Order: sequence, then C-alpha cells, then structure tokens
Amino acid sequence: MRQFKELEKGKIMAVKKSNQGKGRIQPVLERFPGNPILKPETTHRWESKAVFNPAAIYEGGKVHILYRALGDTDTSVIGYASSRDGFHIDERLDEPVYVPRERFEGVGAKRRIEVELSDNYASGGSFAGGCEDPRLTRIDDRVYMTYVAYDGFSSPRIALSSINIDDFLNKNWKWKNPVLISRPDIVDKNACILPEKIDGKYVIFHRIFPEILIDFVDDLDFDGEGRWLEGQFKIPIMESSSSWDSRKVAAGPPPMRTKDGWLFIYHAIDDKDEFRYKMGAMLLDINYPPKVLARTTHPILEPLARYENEGLKTGVVYPCGAVILKDQLFVYYGGADMVVCVATAKMGEFMSQLSYEHDPVRSSVTASPNVNVPVKTQEQIYGYCVKCRTKVKIKDPRHIIMKNLRHAVQGICPRCGTKIFRYGRG
Repeated sequence: MRQFKELEKGKIMAVKKSNQGKGRIQPVLERFPGNPILKPETTHRWESKAVFNPAAIYEGGKVHILYRALGDTDTSVIGYASSRDGFHIDERLDEPVYVPRERFEGVGAKRRIEVELSDNYASGGSFAGGCEDPRLTRIDDRVYMTYVAYDGFSSPRIALSSINIDDFLNKNWKWKNPVLISRPDIVDKNACILPEKIDGKYVIFHRIFPEILIDFVDDLDFDGEGRWLEGQFKIPIMESSSSWDSRKVAAGPPPMRTKDGWLFIYHAIDDKDEFRYKMGAMLLDINYPPKVLARTTHPILEPLARYENEGLKTGVVYPCGAVILKDQLFVYYGGADMVVCVATAKMGEFMSQLSYEHDPVRSSVTASPNVNVPVKTQEQIYGYCVKCRTKVKIKDPRHIIMKNLRHAVQGICPRCGTKIFRYGRG
C-alpha cells in the first residue's frame, strides 16, 4: 500500500488550489421545478410529520430512495420510494422498510427528561431516537447502509447494516442485524462507504466535529464491542473567516467515480451563517481518496427556496444521496428537515467547473423567501433566561438574521415573557 507511506497517519491533507482561473464559473446545482418530490404523508402515522435526508442508489433501471421519516411517535424510521427518471416518484411504500431494533436505536431505552434530550442531541425533531440520515453503497452483491443510531439520550453514533442486492430489489427487507461502528460517548455522524476498495481496503467517511474523517479498514465485520472507526485521515474545515465552510464540514452521499477522480458532495456551515446548511463539492484522488484535488470555494446549493426554509429547521439543504444518470448528476437532499428534494447538473460542465472553479454565480430558484423576514420554526429550542436565571424552552421560536448578518433564534421565556436570543452551536 504505497499510498499510505506517502503520508503519516492523522496528517491533514492539503488542498490543491486549482481554482484560480479568473473569470471561471463555479459549479452549481439546479433545483427540480417539481420540488419537493416527497412530502409527509398524514395518513401514515410513521411519516406524518416529516420525510427528509434521503439516501439514493441506482439499480435495476430505477433510483431507489431510502429516506428518514418522522411520525406521531417522534421516532426516526426509514421509508422507501423509487423513480425511473430520477425526478418523479413512481412508487412509495405504505410501511417503513427499516425500523429501530436495538437499544442503541432507542428500543426499550430509559429516557431522561425532555429538556435534556432535545437540547443536547435530537435532530430533526427526533426526540425519541431511532435511525437517522441513511447512506447507501453497493459493493459486490450487498447493499450497505450506514446511518445515525440515536437512543434518545446518549451521543448519536454510526450504525451499519446490509442486505443482499436481490432481496433489496425484490423488497424482501432482510436486513442484517445492525452494529455500531463508532466509539461510545462521541458524537459521530454522516458516514458513507466508498463503492470500491482501495488497495484491498474499504474506505469509510464520517464526521466528528468539525472535520470529515476517513478510515481504511480490512473488512466491514465490526463487532460492536471494541473495534471502532479511528479517524485515520482528515478533510478539514477551511479556516479562513471568509470561507463558507469554516465551522464544520460533513460527508454527504458516497463519493462517485468519474474519469477525473471521486466526486464527493458534502455539506457545511460557517461562523457567519451558522444556522444554514449549504452544499459543496470536492474532487478526490481516484487511488487515494484522502487527497483532495479540487474543492469548491463557494456553495453549489444554498437554502434559498421556500421549502428549504419552512419546516422543522429553517435554512437546510442536507444531501445524503446522489446518482449519475446519462451524464447528469442527481443529488437528493432534505429541505428544512421536512421534505425530500432533488437538484441536478450536467456532469461534463459540473466537473470542468469543479476543477477550475473560482468566481461565484447566483443559482436560480423556483421560489425564495425574503431572508430578512423571520421564518417561524417548529424546532424545540432551549435558551437561558437572564431574568429567571435558568434554562427554559423558548416559546414561539423563530430564526432571524441580526443586524450583523448573524443568524439567531428569537423567542420569549414561557415563565416571565422576557425576550430570549440564542446563537447556533456546532
């Protein structure tokens, strides 16, 4: 494994700054005018509140979409839909295809009081835990699914399951028993698996704040007891105060092979805009994925459409799935932790612009809110009331933009009526 000898374990890879050509146009994704392609289904108790953060894989002439769903019990489960053209949903199942089965997914777990749970780890309204934010990778005859397992009170961790490709295509949901692959007591999320081995090793991307981590492992037979992801290599945040991805970065869909390298879609936030999740792209070396060949200096998609700002969490485009169909890139993402959306680009133009991107361009959107107007949120958010001198659940919370252009949550104390502000955290 000569590539591993080039860099010592844990060394941060430098980014090749190839995006210096004046007048170049940066890559962007174009929203499908029919977005969102999936909305909550009120007749199904398990997905009545939200459907979001979709994994995607192309097999058997269709795009298979596994999405996170939230219903009446506030437990995250995973639903299924499919599309032949990548845009329009042809099939959507009435029952979830993956549900919590283990204590680390919240089954039978003793929960603490809600104020502790929701403020610490709950995301997307999933206060009762469950199976969150899946990613799919096919390797040989199996489809592997990584996702976030959350028991309702302890640190969210990465779980792994898999299914035979024939069972997957025939909708025989015979998933292998899940196993945890990340360390206890550490928040580790956003995991995906490279669809090919590198020098006989499986490659797993994941995120411990604030960086993307990469591990090379001999096999995927984790025991869930003492063998964990280590974070052998890193793709760091951009530390410049002007960078859009300066606070935290995280892996999106599994990287996709192209003639130029691995196309890697990721999401990030920055210190100036820390409530808003944006999307970017990297080009990774085909033989050595920790090596970043190119990286967008501006987002390829920002939360500007109304369906990306009105939901459980405003200002979110969160990619978990992507496929390439007939020289067109399809990226599937969650909007505002509420709906499933898709955005596309022509591969030839996108890859050329990724390699040489420099100047920002404005992406077109179907509908965009006035970002200077507060957008009400259904999130349960907690803040400190200076008058009551205690932490309380903020009443009537809404996301606003302060005069300094920083995002905050504004509301009132339910006890005394004092106005409360809370800035975002990593």
